[in-house]
Amino acid sequence: MATTDEAGILSRALDQTGDLLDRVHAETVSRPTPCKQWDVGTLADHVIADGTNFVTMLRGGQPDWSAPAAHVGESWGPTFRVGADDVLHAWDQGPGAGGGEGGASVPVGLLVAEYAVHSWDLAQALGVPSSQLDPEVAEVGLEFMQATLKPEMRSGAFGPEVTAPEGAGAYERLAAFAGRQVS
Repeated sequence: MATTDEAGILSRALDQTGDLLDRVHAETVSRPTPCKQWDVGTLADHVIADGTNFVTMLRGGQPDWSAPAAHVGESWGPTFRVGADDVLHAWDQGPGAGGGEGGASVPVGLLVAEYAVHSWDLAQALGVPSSQLDPEVAEVGLEFMQATLKPEMRSGAFGPEVTAPEGAGAYERLAAFAGRQVS
């Protein structure tokens, strides 16, 4: 995948996540998500915090993924987009596969996989059909996860792989690989 294509798919993954976060409102934050330990509000906080963590990685640092995400009480989409812009800028500054000067080379699939899985989680919780999501984002995320997510690395947000239903779409296959129950 060429660098331009990588920036494009990353941008689409971020836009899609922002669009879903625009649908989060006070009355939806307590809804359960397929990511069992998180409701919509907690998942939104996590996805918003991903931006800071990915920028740290792209600049060669080591983010603390276990640190609790700051709580966001409103304007989830706009708040996410500020961090998403920072991710895109950090990606654009880097050589090859992302990362600023002196920063780390980070595969685009890692970022896309995170945003794709959690986009599916949000869509499910908010009643958005996965047919409204970008299937190429899911395919890129799934390809990365299949190549890198080994059984011994599955814990927390990624449970054991489940079987996707016959004829499942890109997001259902991705969710099943991530250990989500799909129907």
